Amino acid sequence: MTGSANCGAYGEQTTSVWMHSAPRPGFDPLREDLRADVVVIGAGIAGLSVAYLLAREGKRVVVLERGEIGCNNTGRTTAHLSNVIDDRYAWIEKVRGRDGARLAFESHTAAIEQIAAIVRDEAIDCEFERLDGHLFLAEGDSEDTLDSELAAAQGAGFVTAEKLPEGPLAGLGPCLRFPGQAQMHPLKYVAGLCQALTRLGARIYTHSPVDEVRGGERPGVRTFDGREVEADAVVVATNSPISDRLALHAKQAPYMSYVIGLELAAGVVPTALYWDTADPYHYVRLQAVAGTADAPAHQLLIVGGEDHHCGQAHDGVLRFTALEAWARGRFPGLGAVRERWSGMVLESIDGLGFIGKDPGGGDHVYVATGDSGMGMTHGTIAGMLIRDLVLGRENPWEALYEPSRKPLRAAGQFLRG
Repeated sequence: MTGSANCGAYGEQTTSVWMHSAPRPGFDPLREDLRADVVVIGAGIAGLSVAYLLAREGKRVVVLERGEIGCNNTGRTTAHLSNVIDDRYAWIEKVRGRDGARLAFESHTAAIEQIAAIVRDEAIDCEFERLDGHLFLAEGDSEDTLDSELAAAQGAGFVTAEKLPEGPLAGLGPCLRFPGQAQMHPLKYVAGLCQALTRLGARIYTHSPVDEVRGGERPGVRTFDGREVEADAVVVATNSPISDRLALHAKQAPYMSYVIGLELAAGVVPTALYWDTADPYHYVRLQAVAGTADAPAHQLLIVGGEDHHCGQAHDGVLRFTALEAWARGRFPGLGAVRERWSGMVLESIDGLGFIGKDPGGGDHVYVATGDSGMGMTHGTIAGMLIRDLVLGRENPWEALYEPSRKPLRAAGQFLRG
């Protein structure tokens, strides 16, 4: 889950557990014209991943952020690092074929490994942790749902996935187990990326919203106050693209998703990622929260879901209440609700991100959008794929995430959604 939006429930914008449990690095606004090899718009996980991997290749990088570091999507994710596709492998195989499903598995797996390598190489203290993921049945769903998903996941290359008659938590029934998942504190991670970028000589500017993106012979950007950054390449990593008003917006739709954090007795719920087969589905993880002057140290069960298309509902209080009722009916040892937040997810037409050359932005403009609920891995895939495109390297995922694609087999369901 990712996004930045007013939840509509309490009359003010909510903040996530990450936003008030870690300091965010501060940077100055852009106050002069600059020249760079690459200018990146957006300082969430996608933009900072692109910037970091290009800076590590010796490129002169400038990052421009309209607000603060990680203040939007990345600060509102639940930070599941997963190669278990939200729309599920059976759907990806249907709309993109067996090869597409295989490439999706390989790229999301590589994204988790890339994050793990960056955490290790840069010594980032972001609570990165390896764990299993479990997909269990929603009420009324048949085991056939699990069987078909297992077959598709294994066909995509996830050979270690398996079906269990009972998951790690009694009462949830049969489930699929997916080893090799991970979780982390997303804002501590992007803070570590910022520190690494500064060491590598990249320049980061906050409170510097971009007004114009140019491709073609003189690529670059202009901020709202008239500052210019000329570059050989421009990367638009703003979740909803600001460079392309037509070509991509028609192929993705915004959804609101809701999250609560409930106090949890230690040791009652096994540490893992959990999802169910509902539509919209629920997603669950655990998080330890350090004590403060106002509250003692505690553990949270972070529960998300109750998604709806943006603009089609204004009942945030009911959504949070429904999440709480769902969680209390399935997980023991729960105390009070300590956290509530919401965010916006951009669902692409086929459940995979749009990453690559911007079809409406002109030459030398690249875009990363369509996180489809998997912003942590899609953002990291963007870092690896756009790095290769800028450097002129071949990348096996280029066609899978090509922003100009038109997967016709997915169009019917997308329009009905």
